[in-house]
Amino acid sequence: MGMKHYPPEFKADAVALYQSRPGATIKSVATDLGVNTETLRNWIRAADGRRQGAHSARPVSAAQAVSGAEAEVAALRKRVRELEEERDILRKAARYFAGGDALVNRCQFVEDHQRRYGVKRLCAIVGTARSSFYYWRQTAPDRARRKAADAALAARIRTVHRASDGTYGVPRITAELRDGGEHVNHKRVARIMHGIGLAGLRLRRKHRTTVPDPAGAKAADLIGRDFTAKAPNTRYVGDITYLPVTGAKPLYLATVIDLCSRRLAGWAIADHMRAELVVDALAAAERTRGSLDGAVFHSDHGSQYTSAVFADACAKAGVTQSMSAVGSSADNAAAESWNASMKPETLKGAKAWPTARQARLAAFRWASRYNTVRRHSRLGQRSPIAYENLFDEPSITLPEAA
Repeated sequence: MGMKHYPPEFKADAVALYQSRPGATIKSVATDLGVNTETLRNWIRAADGRRQGAHSARPVSAAQAVSGAEAEVAALRKRVRELEEERDILRKAARYFAGGDALVNRCQFVEDHQRRYGVKRLCAIVGTARSSFYYWRQTAPDRARRKAADAALAARIRTVHRASDGTYGVPRITAELRDGGEHVNHKRVARIMHGIGLAGLRLRRKHRTTVPDPAGAKAADLIGRDFTAKAPNTRYVGDITYLPVTGAKPLYLATVIDLCSRRLAGWAIADHMRAELVVDALAAAERTRGSLDGAVFHSDHGSQYTSAVFADACAKAGVTQSMSAVGSSADNAAAESWNASMKPETLKGAKAWPTARQARLAAFRWASRYNTVRRHSRLGQRSPIAYENLFDEPSITLPEAA
């Protein structure tokens, strides 16, 4: 019961997943995604822009071949000398990049070595525009004055921070400095504190993805903690979970899960938690199923699910909304359970993904494997799609997913 027609986004993500895993074969990735091996191979060929066949070159004489080979060898030797010199230059530049502002480090390196190699060549090698270098050199006196002022302010910040037993953060330190007669902006205090490695005491709190909207429309609980269904495409649950990314804002994943087979029928990822996120997930489920008419969708009371935009999307799809009690995670346990499995199994002990792209591809691969490969104990150790396929075989007794 896999998809017959794949949207462009799915094809692009499938190709990106294959290209991001150098050790993987097309067959293994195709198996993870539940698609035909040749279908995935054709997607990859189309993305690479491969052409079938090529025009053969016209024959050349022996003299032309020798002359061309000699010229090519000479050009290669020249290029080797250039690369060796560039390598030596980069070795010298390495110690300039131990820390601090990358552009400043590049400009300082160019300034120190311009007489030997020239500004134009050095800027090209270290990846800096010449205009940026000349501007940096022109503004050197102003930077020196700002650096001295920042150093003096850093000393005062350390004094205030130490006096607070290390508990004061940017807002309190800014207020303390202002009370002492210092005219300072909180952004400057934050920048300097970050630069010298100081931070206030922060209490850890759970990342909230459910923010109720008092004015949002409410729906009755049609599930009543009965997370089962007698046939696919009749009852669904959904939720939003966050995907942490190192040094950046997290991504948010919205899901639509079939209560009969536990299949992830639809999902969407974005860098926001607006109502469009859950609407996109519902639309993805509708594309997977062909129609959701008559199905029930159960969620929490998050503002995304109580919004008029999502209510309108459900009405157009023929879906009846159901909502859990406010503040009760047990009333949406099936969706919470999916989230609890997904992140530990993809992060594998890490606290976050290095980049948003890696987080998205990891979620894409896991979601696809979850549907096509990952065995589910509640489904008799079958994958969700394999379990759904059993509905075409009435002689088999089906275990109820709970």
